Parts: sequence; C-alpha cells; structure tokens
Amino acid sequence: MQDIKPITNDKFIMIHKSYSSLLILSLLWAVVACTAHKQAHSPTVKVITTTGDRSKEFKTDTLALFSADKTPNANITLKPTEKFQTVYGFGAAITGSTCYNLMQMSPADRKNFLTQTFSETEGFGQNYVRVSIGCSDFSLSEYTLCDTKGIEHFALTQEETKYVIPILKEILAINPKVQIIGSPWTPPRWMKVNNLTDLQPHNQWTSGQLNPAHYQDYALYFAKWLQAMKDNGLNVNAITIQNEPLNRGNSASMYMGWEEQLAFVKNALGKTLRDKGFAEVKIYLFDHNYNYDNMPSQQQYPLHIYKDTEASQYITGAAYHNYGGNPDELNNIHNQYPNKELIFTESSIGTWNDGRNLERRLTEDMQELGIKTLNNHCKAVMVWNLMLDEHGAPNREGGCKTCFGAVDIQTSDYKTMQRNSHYYVISHLSSVIKQGATRIGVEKTTDDNVQCTAFQNLDGSLACVLLNKKKETTHLTLSTGKLYFSYEVPANSVVSFLIPKI
Repeated sequence: MQDIKPITNDKFIMIHKSYSSLLILSLLWAVVACTAHKQAHSPTVKVITTTGDRSKEFKTDTLALFSADKTPNANITLKPTEKFQTVYGFGAAITGSTCYNLMQMSPADRKNFLTQTFSETEGFGQNYVRVSIGCSDFSLSEYTLCDTKGIEHFALTQEETKYVIPILKEILAINPKVQIIGSPWTPPRWMKVNNLTDLQPHNQWTSGQLNPAHYQDYALYFAKWLQAMKDNGLNVNAITIQNEPLNRGNSASMYMGWEEQLAFVKNALGKTLRDKGFAEVKIYLFDHNYNYDNMPSQQQYPLHIYKDTEASQYITGAAYHNYGGNPDELNNIHNQYPNKELIFTESSIGTWNDGRNLERRLTEDMQELGIKTLNNHCKAVMVWNLMLDEHGAPNREGGCKTCFGAVDIQTSDYKTMQRNSHYYVISHLSSVIKQGATRIGVEKTTDDNVQCTAFQNLDGSLACVLLNKKKETTHLTLSTGKLYFSYEVPANSVVSFLIPKI
C-alpha cells in the first residue's frame, strides 16, 4: 500500500488560494455573461427615417431606452392614458391603371414590390386599399358593371377579372389583414337624368343625377358588386356611395347632393344591403372635400343625413378628400357626432403641387395626410393611385393627365421605379401604427416645425410618427412617462418610432 503523505500548511494555503482564484474568475465570468445577456436583450426603440434629399430612405436604426427618473426636459411626452380613435389602417387606391402597370412587371418583381408594400413582417405593412366600383378616371376604359339597361345584366368586366381582382388576391395572400373599400364614380348611364325636375335621360359618363325611379336598381348594383367580389374570395369591408358627389366635371362622375344621398340610403341602399347579407359592410357618406366645394347648400354634408334617424342607422360615418378646405373640418364634424367615424380616402400629387419633388412634398404631405387627419379623428388614411408610369398613365380623356402615382414605374423595363412622397407618408405610418391601434395624447413643447401623432398598438407598444420641417438637425427627447430616449432628427425629414411594451 502506497504511503499517503500529509498535506503541509504551505501546500494547503496554495490549494486554497487556487480554489479562491478559480471561484473569483467564475464569478467574474458570470457577471460579464449576465451583463452581456442583459445588454443583448435590453429594450430598444426602432427608428425609421426618410429625408427630403433622399440621403436616408426608410433608414432603420435602434435607440437605447432610459429610465424616466433621469429624464431631462422632454420635447414630446406620450400619454397612453389619454385615448382617442382606433385605426383601420393606411394605403392607396388600387385603380385599373395601377393594376395594369403592376401586371406589366415580371411576377417576381411584382411580388417583391407588393411584399415590400403590404407585408407586416417583410415590408411596411400597408393594410387598407380603395377600389372603384366600375370605372374611375384611372381605368382602362369608360364603363360600368351594367351598361345594358336592366340590373339583370350586371357583370364584372375584363378590368376587374384580368387586372384588379388578381392584384387584390396577390395583396391579400401577402397580408390577409388588408381591408377593401369600394367607391363608384358613376352609376350606369341609363340610371341617370339631367336633373330632378325634368327627369330627362342623361346618357353621359360625366355629371347627371341619379333617377329616383332607379334607387332600388342602384342599391342592387352595390349588392351585386359586393357578392361578385365575395364570389372571387374578396370580402369588402366598406363602401362610399359616390366619389366626389359635388364634382360634376370628372370624366366619370355624378352630382349627388346630401338630400339625394339621404333619400337613396333611407329608401333603398341601407335595407337592400341588410337584406342581401351585407349588413356588416360599412357605409360612408360624402367622399369629397373639406370645404364642400364652397356650395352653401352642401356645407357640413354628413350632418344633414345623421340627423335623419332612419337613414343614420345604416351609416358608419363620412369620408373626406383634401382638394379644398381645411382638415379642421374633420374635428368640427366629429365634435357634433362623435359616435360616427371619419376616414380619409383620397389625395393626389401631380404637376400642380410639384409632386415628384420630395424636398418640398415629404413633410408637407405628412403634415396634411398623416398628422392632421389622424389628430382630427380619422380611422384610416388612403392616397390616390398606388402606381402610375412615368407619364402618369394609363389615363383617359377628361380625367387627370397631370397626376403622379405614389410610385412611378418606367415603361422601358417595368422595373425601375421612383417612390414619391405619398409612398413614404403611408409607409411611415403603417410601419409602426398597426391595425387596431388607439391614438393617444401627446404633450409637445416644440414649435410647429415639429409635428407628431402617437398611438398605442394592441401589443402594448407605442408608435410615434413625426416630421421636422426645419432646415437643420433638431435634437429631440421623447418620454413615455416611464422611459425616454433622444434622437437627432435630420433636417426636412419624417421619422417613425416604435417603442416596445416594457
């Protein structure tokens, strides 16, 4: 048996020191690892920035969040306890012209563009689109869905079956949450008369009025369109009764004062949609400008219809455009009927407002289309054509020949494209403000060169979209009450922030 030598005092001390050193090193490594893990998982703010000079286009960064007990004076304070309207979403019109241009792209390029635009995980998450019921001024031809007299002749046309419906299906395959609103520019011409006194036929695409004798036919026209879309796998969420009812001059158009719209809803449309199984489809009134085209008899158009209890029961709210007047009108309407919804359905860019000049248009359009509509209670925001070509086409005689798309695509290759202000505005909103989000209060100490809107998403995260009209970088500190962060907001820019729930 081998002799076992006793451990001397000196050896014991050396072994003890070695174990102590190893223990200390282990503890140090544990602290370092824990710190690294904490840093790797510490909450950060997602930041998306676009500048008017295009030096940043949807530039994505992250910012550190700090405890608010150390908060310096905040320029913007979000107030989640102050709650306003919830939102349906943001998007653009999927017109016949838009769909034609999209169909000229290669399937791969089209999928990439639609994914970037509509996907919640791989893109900007746009989620609300507007389509025309029949033709618009951006269709491939002038038509309705029942050009032969007699509602029994209703049928979709090639524009729907070859272009619009396939594109809508591609969009919904990418984002099933996308909602659809439909708007007619004109009823079938055989339903129109020159005026409500003479009641003479008005066999023209432009102007005219709806013959009261055809109220029921026209109500069935809406129901048949909703059913046809449903038969093609498309559930329409909402309709407006007439695009720009005070505009007689559009290439496809009809005048429809509030008295007529009230009578049509009350006597035909509301009950017909309910009886045909479309009671859940929202009906929005008006669909025109803030200033009611300066017609004294048509001021505050929706209110006249809301006052009629029988008609009002079928009405969800009112839709607006911004080609005239001030968005403060939205707040005026809301304050009188806060239970009725407001949505914004159309704005366009073109030669008249230097529409391709992002330096000019970026912050101006975010102010008018994003900040002011949402802060005045709108639940959805849409712009006009998602895509036109470099010539503003396809377009039609009598329609807009000076309009640009949210995106312009080159006909030389149907691949090269330029994103214009409307694409940036809508995408900045949809990237952080998600469907079902609730607008929250904001306390701001900045001047009007910095404007913003803020929302709380269903997952508890906070979204803030702001613009900086200044010609220089502006240092801003944003606080949630519990947390804060700071950011150097570039000159002439829009910025979207997404703050995680803590």
